Amino acid sequence: MTTQQLDPLSATLSALADPTRRAILARLAQGEATVGELAEPFEISLPAVSRHLKVLQSAGLIVQGRDAQRRPCRLTPEALKAVDGWLSHYRRFWDGSFDRMDAYLAELTKGDPDGRKN
Repeated sequence: MTTQQLDPLSATLSALADPTRRAILARLAQGEATVGELAEPFEISLPAVSRHLKVLQSAGLIVQGRDAQRRPCRLTPEALKAVDGWLSHYRRFWDGSFDRMDAYLAELTKGDPDGRKN
C-alpha cells in the first residue's frame, strides 16, 4: 500500500518510521533547504534522497517549491499537528497512570523518611 492509499495519519506515521526521513525533517526544522543540501550528510544517492522527499511530501510533512533552478523544501506543520493530537489522548492516559503510581508509592512509604515501609 502506498502513502497515497493510506489515511493521512497512517501516511504520516509511515513516513516517520524511517530514520533517514526523520533526519531530513530534523534538518528542515532549522529552515528550508535544497535537495542537495539535504543529501549532504547521507551516504545515499541523490535519487534515493528524492524518493524519501517524495514520501514526506505525499504524507504532507514537507512542501517543495521552485526558485529558478533551486527546489527548496520546507516543513509543513499540519501533519505533525495531527499526530500530536492523536498522541494527546495517550499522553493523558500515561500522565494519569503516573499520577496514580506516585500516589500509590507515597501511600506505601507513608511515615518513613527513608522511603521504606516498616
